[in-house]
Amino acid sequence: MTEILVRSARQDEAKPISHLLSKCQWFTYRNLYSDIYIQRLINKYYNAERIQREITTIDKSWHGYFVAEKDGKLLGVIGGGMADDSDGEIYVFYMDPDYRGMGIGTRLLEFYTKIQKYTYGAERQWVSVAKGNLYGIPFYEAKGFSFKREEIAYGSTDEDQDISLVYSRQINEKKEHSY
Repeated sequence: MTEILVRSARQDEAKPISHLLSKCQWFTYRNLYSDIYIQRLINKYYNAERIQREITTIDKSWHGYFVAEKDGKLLGVIGGGMADDSDGEIYVFYMDPDYRGMGIGTRLLEFYTKIQKYTYGAERQWVSVAKGNLYGIPFYEAKGFSFKREEIAYGSTDEDQDISLVYSRQINEKKEHSY
């Protein structure tokens, strides 16, 4: 059995990432939002041209995409950046629905968290999850994220009624010294 590889996305993977993110959008949100709204999100955020730019543009505010793959097939993708000097954010994190529950998402999150913590100095990690996302919410809560607030989702309007639940967790434990 081939191992799962977690790594930075390659420049030639914009289309496979776009395809995976589109598949995940339909799987995750088909019972929450209208088809028109889902397609609008896919067209705006998960088109191959935008993803291509985001693969090649890496800095503190956007760390690029990281993927989990097996036998050349992309199974999951994560990406985000730093909101400030101590707060890292996850902007994109999806698993192929056919490979959920196998520990791949956990490995991908752990890999990405190490990048935010050790490369960029993140002490906290934030994520926004769609209200009603029955896949993401339990996963994040199991990984130590705590609910902080509700807000209108990024890129959404009041008419869309796209509400995000904002979660965070500490990733840089303060060490206590005993003297």
